[in-house]
Amino acid sequence: MTIGLVVYPELCHGCGNCVVACPVNSLRSPEVSGGKGPTDDVEIIMMVDDGVIELKNPNFCGKCGTCVETCPVFAIRLEKVEEAK
Repeated sequence: MTIGLVVYPELCHGCGNCVVACPVNSLRSPEVSGGKGPTDDVEIIMMVDDGVIELKNPNFCGKCGTCVETCPVFAIRLEKVEEAK
């Protein structure tokens, strides 16, 4: 087992705090660090789509936990996950 991002869309209220706070997202997209949505050609870790958090590229995650700390409703967490085979 390893540690990875796990999202709980049923808890998410779409604030986007996690998306903006993520340092990897910010480095990959200046639009995201400014609070706007990414352009279509940018690969980021997570984004809010239709009001709900969605993991796009969890393999980019450095597991710093910044997104977890900024989520007010615990909709994104670092948890033990099965490794991909």
